[in-house]
Amino acid sequence: MGRVLVIGCGALAHEILALKRLNGWDHLDLTCLPAIWHNHPDRIAPGLRTLVERHRAAYPTILVAYADCGTGGGLARTCSELGVEMMEGPHCYAFFEGQAAFAARASGEIDAFYLTDFLTRQFDAFVWRPLGLDRHPELAPLYFGNYRSLVYLAQTEDAALDRQAAACAARLGLAYERRPTGYGDLAAFLAGRG
Repeated sequence: MGRVLVIGCGALAHEILALKRLNGWDHLDLTCLPAIWHNHPDRIAPGLRTLVERHRAAYPTILVAYADCGTGGGLARTCSELGVEMMEGPHCYAFFEGQAAFAARASGEIDAFYLTDFLTRQFDAFVWRPLGLDRHPELAPLYFGNYRSLVYLAQTEDAALDRQAAACAARLGLAYERRPTGYGDLAAFLAGRG
């Protein structure tokens, strides 16, 4: 098989490497853009362009393990211009659960805040501190007052992560739901490439 470069969101690195190990996909190489760029989605498409241009000569196939992630279609346009394939969908929550399943639930979960394994592990770094809640926890109701629940889309069976996600829900004053998803559409996207 030919070498395949996966350019992923740093928030997906753990999952992509796990899939690579589980499936023996030794032909896949991974490089990532910083996960924190979800807080600055204007950086994602230009960052992707830089990586594709840097690695294009070395890889016959480059895949983009990213959904739109707040780029307003900018990432899809960049991928089209560069001739690389990306994941479909608005965000990783949808492709972890599966696009169709997520879409079917969307209207009933407009007031849900989602966590993945990554966001559960990195809750303080990606949610609590960037919103200033470490300094002003009294602002939590202003940020999360219109949410009803925290839905943990669990990629793995990990009791410690489950407890951590439940603690995040409690900190935000939200009802807690754990929904096992596995790797969802990410596994299908990466399967059989190269």
